Amino acid sequence: MLFAGTLLILEIYLERFTASQQQANLRSRLEAVAGVLAGESIGLDRQEWVRTASARSGLRIAILTRDGSVLADSGGDGWSEMSVVRTLTVLEPPAAKLRVSAPLRQIDDVVTGLRLRLLGAALVSTLLAAAVALLFLRSFSRRMERLKHYVEGLLDAHLPDAELPAGDDGLGELARSLRRTAPQIRDLVQRLQVEGAQREAILSSMVEGVLAVDKNLRVTFCNESLARTLGARTPVPAGIPLTDFIRDPGLLDIVARVLNQGGPVEQRLTLASTDAHSFEVLASPLEGPSGRGALAILHDITKLERLERVRKDFVANVSHELRTPLASIRGYAETLLDGALDDSDHNRKFVEIILAHSIRLNNIASDLLIISDLESAQAATAQPRPVPVRVSMESALRTVESSARVRQVRIVAGAMDDVQVLGHELRMEQAFVNLLDNAVKFNKPGGEVRIEVKRVDNRAVIEVADTGVGIPSEDVPRIFERFYRVDKARSRDVGGTGLGLSIVRHVVEQMAGSIQVQSQLGKGSKFIITLPAAPQIEPAVL
Repeated sequence: MLFAGTLLILEIYLERFTASQQQANLRSRLEAVAGVLAGESIGLDRQEWVRTASARSGLRIAILTRDGSVLADSGGDGWSEMSVVRTLTVLEPPAAKLRVSAPLRQIDDVVTGLRLRLLGAALVSTLLAAAVALLFLRSFSRRMERLKHYVEGLLDAHLPDAELPAGDDGLGELARSLRRTAPQIRDLVQRLQVEGAQREAILSSMVEGVLAVDKNLRVTFCNESLARTLGARTPVPAGIPLTDFIRDPGLLDIVARVLNQGGPVEQRLTLASTDAHSFEVLASPLEGPSGRGALAILHDITKLERLERVRKDFVANVSHELRTPLASIRGYAETLLDGALDDSDHNRKFVEIILAHSIRLNNIASDLLIISDLESAQAATAQPRPVPVRVSMESALRTVESSARVRQVRIVAGAMDDVQVLGHELRMEQAFVNLLDNAVKFNKPGGEVRIEVKRVDNRAVIEVADTGVGIPSEDVPRIFERFYRVDKARSRDVGGTGLGLSIVRHVVEQMAGSIQVQSQLGKGSKFIITLPAAPQIEPAVL
């Protein structure tokens, strides 16, 4: 296109230049002829002279009066011509003028011929230039294609290296530069891929929930932990609006504050969509190629808060349980010191009360030590051994037998299958003692406690049922909590610490078992313990 435009401009310039030169040449000729003819004698026959002069010069000759009237003319009308006027030297008639003219079509013919030759030359030149340009473009396209394949293959280690274009021009220099930097680019990309995969694996396997959004509040990353917590399907697609993924206004507000303020935000939050789970949310700005985003890490502290509440309740319950016997011991001791030692009617009674409360304090301390031992790491890692359930139950029965006789409660042993479980004999016997002791203490005079040990498939099922006071249905879920008592006054009267059933639960759970309670108020309760049976070892055949 540039070449054709240049030729067009050149053609216009040459045409104008040629026309100008032709016009100058024609004017010079006209002036020369006019100078020669102006000196000739015309005579009387002006028209004859005009024709003769026109024939000799090949130009149009005319004689004019001073006012421009034609006296004689060798040509006709309709000419487009160039003329030169000279005053005749021989004045015939007086004051006459000679006009010498030539038609301009001669110049037009010359210009037209030049135009045709220029157009022909331009056409040939354009065709040659187009052919050269086409060859160049084909060569350049092939070199660019090879360069493109080479660049595309840089990021794919499985593709062989493409042939790079050669040459001393800029494209060849670019190809040589790419060849030099290709190993570095591949190494950098591989390192980035490995680091990206490692970060992806770390974030995906984190227990904490991780959420990343861009400046438009669209999710760019969400690990499986957070998706499971929020009940969303995994994997969470990148690019979805955050409001389509999380509806909690508190979390949305935290992320929005990070984007608006550009600083970190730390806040404790309870998400209603997660069954009231509590989270410690740490959100901070995340710089990216498309602008500032936000990264939020959600640490589930629900269990920590529950443990903190349990710890506070435990401290409060222990303090409450210890306060009463300690106050009684102190009060009766002060009474004795104030003179009651000499009161023979009451001093023995006071000492017996002090002794009873001391025994209760000792029982509480003993049960607390048992629970502490059960929750210790050493107890969790202790090697279990096969324990015969019937033997442990019979030992527990002998322990509570005297207490049952005193309270007029009959203990009935039903089916007692010979089944073994993996555990610790002392702890299991202690759990049975606590169950039987509760069944006796919270029974009625003349009541009954029934015991059964059965093997059901690969499990040992132990049932302890009583005909006692029973447990209200609203209290059943909490009876295994520490220091929880259904009837606090009765429990203290019978010497309970409020820790017995908690110990039972710990022992059963350490043996990978479960415990269930069935109870009716005023009719009694049944505790059902299910433990996995130990594998039986066949005796060796001699």
